[in-house]
Amino acid sequence: MRILLLLLVISLGLVQVRLWSPDDGLREVWRLKDLIAERTLENRELAARNAALEGEVQDLKQGLAAAEERARADLGMIAEGETFYQITVLPSAQAAAAEASTAPTSSTAPTSSTASTSIAASA
Repeated sequence: MRILLLLLVISLGLVQVRLWSPDDGLREVWRLKDLIAERTLENRELAARNAALEGEVQDLKQGLAAAEERARADLGMIAEGETFYQITVLPSAQAAAAEASTAPTSSTAPTSSTASTSIAASA
């Protein structure tokens, strides 16, 4: 009876060692579950990005409005018949604006930190 009990305890110990071993035990299962959760989240984000890109591709295929918008934003192009005006601030005015923005003021009006402004107008 004692031998049988000893064999059962030893076999229980071996099963526990196998269960908790770092190679393919519970730790590995938990690590893989965390990895699956991370990949699922990443896949959802990529699916949303792909849907947005698919919509943009459809817009570009169907009309000129999306292509024109993209050309204006990315390439700085203007349409035929438009006049392009670029307003730049002189360096001395930039220095004065920088000094004014660092000096304490009681005014609540917002200050502009834009060095150059571009405007396209239809003629």
